[in-house]
Amino acid sequence: MPRNLLILAGTTEATKLARAVAAREIRGTVSFAGRVERPLRPPLPQRVGGFGGVEGLVRYLLNARITHVINATHPFAVQMGRNAVAACARARVPLVALTRPEWWAITGDDWQRVPDISGAVAALDRPRMRVMLAVGRMHLEAFAPNPQHRYLLRLVDPPAGPLPFPEAHVVVDRGPFAEAADRALMERYGIELVVSKNAGGTGAYAKIAAARGLGIPVLMIDRPVRPAHHEVHDVADVLDWIAHSGTALGV
Repeated sequence: MPRNLLILAGTTEATKLARAVAAREIRGTVSFAGRVERPLRPPLPQRVGGFGGVEGLVRYLLNARITHVINATHPFAVQMGRNAVAACARARVPLVALTRPEWWAITGDDWQRVPDISGAVAALDRPRMRVMLAVGRMHLEAFAPNPQHRYLLRLVDPPAGPLPFPEAHVVVDRGPFAEAADRALMERYGIELVVSKNAGGTGAYAKIAAARGLGIPVLMIDRPVRPAHHEVHDVADVLDWIAHSGTALGV
């Protein structure tokens, strides 16, 4: 049966998968949420924007005759994951998640773990510090209750409007990042604390390694609980799953 994939994108892993799929001449579409102004463009047809919830995604899967769905969104994109699980179950389309392995503290790390964004905001209710706030553009407003800090923000796109902090420096850049460069960045701005989501993988790990090397504490935001479905951590495993029509994972 000819394959026709839907890749729910938003990560470097999604781009790698799309390139591998295109190289094998497998038909597919890459879907972006539209939160990044300049997403990496993989060599497959693309769509941008939401589906309209579970009902809209079911309609899309059926109308486009999708045979397989790969959820390669960010680990914190929980709602899309929930919608994908529900829609694929209703449309009877096999689903797998290409998920980054999460980070774990190792010797030399100084982590304070918090369960969510609200926990990180509460933990920043402390005297003024120089903070590298690495949580992405969508979450910046949540940290407005702590205007006393001097923030370093690294964003994929320039801010669309005023920032919610009186003191902030923005670096516009896109990963993957290098440890030496992140270490130099932290030294340049005298960073005393790094706030990070546990994104996992390798592309954004440089700041964690740099903080370790400099003895800078990290406020680590735990991943939200995602709906239970099959997960793999490697593009090759996704390709194998596609080749076996999902039967290798019991779908």
